[in-house]
Amino acid sequence: MRKSTFTAWLSLCMLIIPMTASMAAATEKYNPDDQSHTVGQSVDSAAKDSSIMLPKSLSAKDVKSKKRHKISKVRKVVRGFSSIDTAYIEPQAYIYTVMLQNTNTFEIYHISNGKGQEVVFAPKPSYKVGPYIGWRWVFLGYTIDLTHLSGEARQDLNLSVYSNQIGFDLFWRKSGDDYRISQVNFGKKYDTSGMHNVAFDGFHSSVRGFNVYYIFNHRRFSYPAAYSQSTIQRRSQGSPLAGIGYTRHSLDIDWERFHEVVNERLGKGYLDDVTDTALMRSNVEYTDFSVSGGYAYNWVFAHNWLLDVSLQLAIAYKHTKGDANTEHKGMFQEFDFRNFNLDGISRIGIVWNNMRWYAGANAIFHAYNYKKKQFQTNNIFGNVNFYVGYNFGSIHKKKKNKTKK
Repeated sequence: MRKSTFTAWLSLCMLIIPMTASMAAATEKYNPDDQSHTVGQSVDSAAKDSSIMLPKSLSAKDVKSKKRHKISKVRKVVRGFSSIDTAYIEPQAYIYTVMLQNTNTFEIYHISNGKGQEVVFAPKPSYKVGPYIGWRWVFLGYTIDLTHLSGEARQDLNLSVYSNQIGFDLFWRKSGDDYRISQVNFGKKYDTSGMHNVAFDGFHSSVRGFNVYYIFNHRRFSYPAAYSQSTIQRRSQGSPLAGIGYTRHSLDIDWERFHEVVNERLGKGYLDDVTDTALMRSNVEYTDFSVSGGYAYNWVFAHNWLLDVSLQLAIAYKHTKGDANTEHKGMFQEFDFRNFNLDGISRIGIVWNNMRWYAGANAIFHAYNYKKKQFQTNNIFGNVNFYVGYNFGSIHKKKKNKTKK
């Protein structure tokens, strides 16, 4: 105990002696009776000391150079999205475009159960036509729905953005009351031909979501050449694709109304023998989270001509709401490997483009599959487009005018 106490006191003395010396030195430096030691001098000395401790403030030139450096980094990233190999892809020589386009929308719902019974619903195809105006890769237009001029039109929004490196699809569709019963199958021994192409106002559906995908061979393969005409593919080339997606589906069927139609067409009591309650889901809602992969190929089969074919398959997880799932828990509490299904996106396009004029057609279709033990539905929807357009406002002329100035 004594030895440890003596060591502690010795250590304390070793700390106090330097502190006392420094305090004495400070007292000698500062004498309140000394009039020659002014406040201004104290401030100056403090400023000098602080200049040693604090970093120097950046000059206006340094700030500007840092900003320019950051801007140049952003520009490099942006240019990376449009970086191309000109031996394979020719960039657009014009800034503006005008285009006339015809858009035809199609949709089908196939509903079935474990016994092989099925019902197929499909609306009338929608035919639209209208003008578009574009600046670089941004298009604005207005189309008139020629098939629903007097009745309730379906509401739909389809937006596809194509850059060399990344693609983006945004869609929203909500049905009207123009569905038809395209096909009914209750088994081989039952004749349901009387139900073919019968108008049915008890079916309502909506789909909304997006897909984002990455194009790996973006320097030599051009999606814009096939679908937005902002470049021209000069040599055939393909690319792997990878992406993610999210969709939300809602399906509402008035089965009482369906029974009425069956009784009118096939006779009363027909449904009592053949229908399965598993098929009669009045409402189904589910969200779809997917990871996709695929391949696209641009075939330059003649000068200024291009044919593109692409397919993406997605592994999708479905989280269900509605009658198909009576118990409602959290999405992760309901996790089940049986909720994984395959979805798909297909595209095909043909275009003739001589840089000034262009014309072509393309089709984009989405397929979604939802499957439970005794109930499943398959939904396919998409657009078929025909267009002709004219480019103007040369980029080279604009650059020459800038150099003259």
